[in-house]
Amino acid sequence: MHGPLPAIILEDVRLTLTGAAGPINILSGVSLAVSTGEAVALTGPSGSGKSSVLMVAAGLEPSTSGRAVIAGEDITRLGEDALARFRRRNVGIVFQSFHLIPTMTALENVAVPLELAGTPDAFERAQAELETVGLSARVDHYPSQLSGGEQQRVALARAMAPRPKVLFADEPTGNLDTETGAAIADLLFGLQARARTALFLVTHEEALARRCHRILRLQDGRIVADERVSA
Repeated sequence: MHGPLPAIILEDVRLTLTGAAGPINILSGVSLAVSTGEAVALTGPSGSGKSSVLMVAAGLEPSTSGRAVIAGEDITRLGEDALARFRRRNVGIVFQSFHLIPTMTALENVAVPLELAGTPDAFERAQAELETVGLSARVDHYPSQLSGGEQQRVALARAMAPRPKVLFADEPTGNLDTETGAAIADLLFGLQARARTALFLVTHEEALARRCHRILRLQDGRIVADERVSA
């Protein structure tokens, strides 16, 4: 009996960027696998390449070499249009700074990816997702009228609305106070468990990382530890 198929496979991923002083190695051969329904945290010091790993895995940054297979699809050599279509079908992303569209209401922000995917009942689905994150009273509010915690709830609803196979979260509580961050973390893990979505979480917070099934530790562009978290 085989376990669940990997939702994320990175094989020897390298990322080299050219700076003023010449090439800079950001990632130096990262290999990892995340199973369907598994929550995995990536931690490490600032500058170790955590966000770069997420960007490559989410199809937002092409690697210099290596291979990325996400939700069963090899995205390594896809062009920008194909990557955009792939993300719409398979990926949800939550960033530290929310990335909401300021001229759209909460409801419209959540409906955007559904409309792009051609979902016929986009606004009904968006309404339901906002209710799930406790914002049914805020659907007509603009981001500027919402607190940081409420904005991150909208961002979570937007990421989960298309029912992605993989949810990427980059420091999702980083801009929030401790109490609000804890509430967002509860919501994040609750949504992930309910949807059986693979979660790839970049965080510098050890307590948040320990809520995942595994913790990968990155240093100087390499994974130096893969720790299973005991329940």
